[in-house]
Amino acid sequence: MRREKIKIFMTKEISSKYNPSEVEDKWYDYWMRCELFRSIPDEREPYTIVIPPPNVTGILHMGHMLNNTIQDILVRRARMAGKNACWVPGTDHASIATEAKVVTKLAEQGIKKSDLSREEFLEHAWEWTRKHGGIILEQLKKLGCSCDWDRTAFTMDEKRSESVIKVFCDLYEKGLIYRGVRMVNWDPKALTALSDEEVNYKEQQGKMYYLRYRLVDEGNKDETEVVNIDNNSIEKIISASPAAMPVSTETVSQIVEKTLAEFQTQLNGFDKEKSGKIESMLKDLAEKTVVETMGL
Repeated sequence: MRREKIKIFMTKEISSKYNPSEVEDKWYDYWMRCELFRSIPDEREPYTIVIPPPNVTGILHMGHMLNNTIQDILVRRARMAGKNACWVPGTDHASIATEAKVVTKLAEQGIKKSDLSREEFLEHAWEWTRKHGGIILEQLKKLGCSCDWDRTAFTMDEKRSESVIKVFCDLYEKGLIYRGVRMVNWDPKALTALSDEEVNYKEQQGKMYYLRYRLVDEGNKDETEVVNIDNNSIEKIISASPAAMPVSTETVSQIVEKTLAEFQTQLNGFDKEKSGKIESMLKDLAEKTVVETMGL
């Protein structure tokens, strides 16, 4: 009888190569049907992990693979230890990336974002998210992640949005955070501020621009002094109204309270026509610009 069993076993051919489609989909579907990842509060010790939500517009990369593999190991180990393990999945709204996608889609339809109200644009954003979002969640399932998919959340849904607003208001009222006018990086196309994490830096060969401001002493109109302001971005010089310098500068005492009346430009790389336009544009600003001092 024993030999017969061995004979039957040996007649089943085993593939020489591992085919994931024959194994992984089969067992993951079984896990889902049996609701093995579902967590309902009970008397067992709870063990919960909230997934760091990936961007709803994104796809998995190696960082996601490593991070979510570690989380899956921890959750599965907790289940085997008899704990009520719950791995909460979800996605982040990725507002800037989503906005770029939606604006491009609207442009293809001949619609400008500026022609839409906030509510109308949000509806287009939700429509795009419902259609194209969630790909990354399906990829997580392909990895075999044992999340409680019934608890899938989205950072822009109503419940999460209310919670975010409440927490920020509480922190502000407690004086733990403050609201200030700050602009770190500016996206001239999306017309919005960006954090450092959303900026890709690259080195490039630039130019240095030199502006010479002539100072006029109200007490002595004939006196002529010049202060040089150098910068590699001409737009920064145009937008700046005060000029700051270290208090240790020898000429500070001579410059304080003097008005920048006019200046001469030495713009490297500009022809006379462009230089003249910039000079004309800056003169109006320079007339009311005051040199200020500050300790650096």
